[in-house]
Amino acid sequence: MVVDGINQTITLSPEDIQSWSKRNTGIGFDQLLLVEASNAPGIDFNYRIFNANGQEVGQCGNGARCLALFLRRYKLTDKNNIIVSTSTTKMNLLINDDNTVTVNMGKPKLIPQDIPLKADTQQQLYDIPLKEGKSVGVHAINVGNPHALIIVNDIEDADVEILGSEISKHPVFPHEVNVGLMQIISSNHTKLRVYERGCGETEACGSGAVAAAALGRLYHQLDDKIKVDLPGGSLVITWSQEQDDIFLTGPASFVYEGHLLNA
Repeated sequence: MVVDGINQTITLSPEDIQSWSKRNTGIGFDQLLLVEASNAPGIDFNYRIFNANGQEVGQCGNGARCLALFLRRYKLTDKNNIIVSTSTTKMNLLINDDNTVTVNMGKPKLIPQDIPLKADTQQQLYDIPLKEGKSVGVHAINVGNPHALIIVNDIEDADVEILGSEISKHPVFPHEVNVGLMQIISSNHTKLRVYERGCGETEACGSGAVAAAALGRLYHQLDDKIKVDLPGGSLVITWSQEQDDIFLTGPASFVYEGHLLNA
């Protein structure tokens, strides 16, 4: 759900967002996106992102693609290359000739305090203790928001809700974490399911796809261009070298519009 905060004053409460996000009694969404005017030099718009529980977060790759096409559809800009600022990062959004959008997601962060993750040293795999004396090894990264990744043999049998709900709120992640489970099909093709903090398992997660592709490239010999299949569709992630920015490309579709009264 994308809201125009440029031509109107919007006041959002966590309770409003929680109510609207419900699929049976509300509008139904995983995230609410609010676009606002920017006075900062070189920034076209401010971009705020709220999970379904009302929590504001710093990044959403899928949402950024929706935002770019929203801005064009409602004639808020005539640019194809749009710069937006979130609470944690600056993003470059490029509307391509085929109406897909490429998002520059910046440089991934791997140092524990930048994720953030409570660990003394940076590691390839972190052992996370679970209930009943079990544990699981996860990769961890920040691509504008924190992600943990587990490699699985069969994505269809993966316990996304069970593992995701426990790891997402684990005390080693002080700001909570998004949890991805990835099956590697080939060096340029993976399948992914994501449990998003504040939402549960979602049909697609752009930043989750970026995180998974980056970690796959770093630790599992994946190529510099990777197709990531999620339940809701496929994305293409491009990352040439570790010191470079990482890019997400995919489509976005307009579904319907409406008006909120007394919002």
